[in-house]
Amino acid sequence: MGRDTSQDAVIVVPGIMGSTLQDTVTGARIWGLGVKSMADTWLGRDGMLPLHLTPDEQEGRFGRVRATGLLECPAWAPFLQGFEPYTDLVRGVGKAVAHPKAVLAFAYDWRLPVGVNAALLAEAARRHLSAWRAHPAHDRIRRLRADERPAQLIFVAHSMGGLVTRAALTRTPDLEPDTRAVVTLGTPFNGSVKAAVILNGHRGNGRRAARGPSALLRRRMQALATTLPGVHDLLPGFRCVDDSPEVHRLTPSDVQALGGDRELAARSQEFQQWMRLNGRSLPGHRAVVGVAQPTAQSLRLMEGVVHEQFFTFRTHSDGEVVRDAVGVPQRVDLTGDGTVYRDSGSLGGSAGAHLPLQHGPMARDSDVIRHVRNVITSPDEPLGPPMGESRIGLDVPDAVEAGAAWNMRLTGTDTHAGVICSVHDAETDRRIATPRIGWQDDTIAAQVTLPAPGLYRLRVESGGNAPVTQLVLAAEPDDRLRAPGNTAA
Repeated sequence: MGRDTSQDAVIVVPGIMGSTLQDTVTGARIWGLGVKSMADTWLGRDGMLPLHLTPDEQEGRFGRVRATGLLECPAWAPFLQGFEPYTDLVRGVGKAVAHPKAVLAFAYDWRLPVGVNAALLAEAARRHLSAWRAHPAHDRIRRLRADERPAQLIFVAHSMGGLVTRAALTRTPDLEPDTRAVVTLGTPFNGSVKAAVILNGHRGNGRRAARGPSALLRRRMQALATTLPGVHDLLPGFRCVDDSPEVHRLTPSDVQALGGDRELAARSQEFQQWMRLNGRSLPGHRAVVGVAQPTAQSLRLMEGVVHEQFFTFRTHSDGEVVRDAVGVPQRVDLTGDGTVYRDSGSLGGSAGAHLPLQHGPMARDSDVIRHVRNVITSPDEPLGPPMGESRIGLDVPDAVEAGAAWNMRLTGTDTHAGVICSVHDAETDRRIATPRIGWQDDTIAAQVTLPAPGLYRLRVESGGNAPVTQLVLAAEPDDRLRAPGNTAA
């Protein structure tokens, strides 16, 4: 029996930091390096400077950097933690279409504004659909279908890629009739508090305050992010600033106070307002939304320091905050995928699935890839409910000291029976340790020690359900990073 395939054209749109980048002047690859080179780049004093926007780029003169493809190896960044490669997703999509030429992996310079990349995606989508409709394999598969309709577009978009896709369809309305479906994976349609946390750098002093090598690495991420319109386009557009008893949206002045760029924040707000006024529902939209992971959903801004809050505020249908009898805003923890909180991950009225997954690994998850293939081959089949009953959340630091013990905390469960934790080399996926899980200070946790500097994948499995994973960077001990003559100091 042959496999079910679609006559449609599919475009895979990665998230922020999900495309490899090359400096067109030097020819050097500046993002999407191998695991060891990636770690060395973060730890080297000037390693991230090639990613900073230059004055020319800030004035809109682009071309110094070229996107060359989708990530094919694990990557890492402070705050955002791990980015898994898109290889499995692209391979899974390829099995659902009639020919490899039906699939376009759309790489883009994620440093730039969403609107700039949306224009490029719209042009690429039109070319891709025309080329696929002219391909001999298209006619062959089309004749096997009952309606014999010509191919339409299906967008499969992770994280920021969903914003780029929505903006492309909004600014190019003639693409909408040619679009059959859009599948978004962890897309922050209303932004993410995590973007404000990134722009605040190492200053945040909540329970996730930077310690050890994290402080140094977070300073470097903040210095980079301050120059990037793409990061500012991810700032939350919902009421998230807790100025009790009031709750308001971030203003450009707030963004400047916390460490971001006031002008980029203002441009981002103009873009978000344009999307609110002009943005339409996505055709055939299916949203995969990560849940059960501890996720910042609001913040307090005090003397330039962002204090993450792991709850949001209930709102009425008109957007006004729900208050109790004495006027105090009502709080609720909706969780999310560790980066995007639940209600930001979908558009009103769209079908979707809520799965207990972390943000970065979402596009690599086997259940997600199966859902995507079902949408491509079976347009009327819903994504379905969460897989199994497991709602385990994984709370880990983004960077730790090699050789030092630290705790990986589990959330969303009151028992560790049947839960298995393992540590793997991120590049080879070879298991290197199986930490023991137990109760520690009223939480379920496992003590982990990563043996040497490098990138590792933590995996937690429960009851045969799909594992929850996250990448963690192990760096040299803090005193060695700051030793005289060390380029990472």
